[in-house]
Amino acid sequence: MRRQIGDCWLRDWRQEDAPALARHADNRKIWSSLRDAFPHPYRPEHAGEFIRRVSAVSPRTVFAIATESEAIGSIGLMPGQDVHRYTAELGYWLAEPYWSRGIVTAAVRAMVEYGFQELGLHRIYAEPYAGNAASARVLEKAGFNLEGRLRASVFKDGKILDQLLYAIVDAGSAAR
Repeated sequence: MRRQIGDCWLRDWRQEDAPALARHADNRKIWSSLRDAFPHPYRPEHAGEFIRRVSAVSPRTVFAIATESEAIGSIGLMPGQDVHRYTAELGYWLAEPYWSRGIVTAAVRAMVEYGFQELGLHRIYAEPYAGNAASARVLEKAGFNLEGRLRASVFKDGKILDQLLYAIVDAGSAAR
């Protein structure tokens, strides 16, 4: 995929993105809002392995958020299995210098469209930590609805946290 989102692009990851990925991802503020599978510190070897892994998946479900010159973040869908096969979890992060510019909201909208139209999904959800107001606002601006609060559902950085459950459903998929 290569889709323009404002001044940025959603595109496939490339091995040459590894240095920018390692530089931007090595940020404790980013790590603190993501799952522990996202390492901190984030080293060049993590970047190379991540790009190899997501590039091997078909159809592609994880994309770089990029300027014309470098990758500045990532967004992806993690499809469900079995009875959840028409559902996917959405995850994303963006390099701190690019925060508060509407880039992630545009990327989320593009990924929802891709998930519904290209992957045949019916429901896409996200579970930001309850203290991550910026991520909750991104989801709301992208058309997601708050479905609930998952109380004491994660352990991150030495603390037990709540998560918020946001979802969007493809109204057109019920007719399929």
